[in-house]
Amino acid sequence: MSNENRVSEVRSSQNEPGREQRIFSFKATQLIWLLLGLLEALIALRIGLKLVGANPESPIVALIYGFTYLFLFPFEGLVASPTAGSMVLELSSMFAMLIYGLIALAVERIVWLIFYRPRGPVVAVTETSTSESHTPR
Repeated sequence: MSNENRVSEVRSSQNEPGREQRIFSFKATQLIWLLLGLLEALIALRIGLKLVGANPESPIVALIYGFTYLFLFPFEGLVASPTAGSMVLELSSMFAMLIYGLIALAVERIVWLIFYRPRGPVVAVTETSTSESHTPR
């Protein structure tokens, strides 16, 4: 029998221990930063709206004020807010942004410490199979 009729197939696969946990910890930390970014943007928008004296009766302004109030009421009255007419500079909201940023950093580090697994050695498996090729003549 000649070697011309033989077919060789090589399959390689790699197994990387802890890969799924690394992906989970990466996605979880991304989610934490995304949520913080959205919250910080809404609080900054609130500060800007208060600063320009936006009409609180406007539906979008009322929605932003109402939603951000859920996160800002613990900081209400923390420091005095300078006012000029209908314009208000909410210093307590700026302080809240700083505190929420620090909380997000702490939560992100905790998630990273609990779930992250360092990259280990990659286990490679290679299989080779040879079979006879039957071609009609």
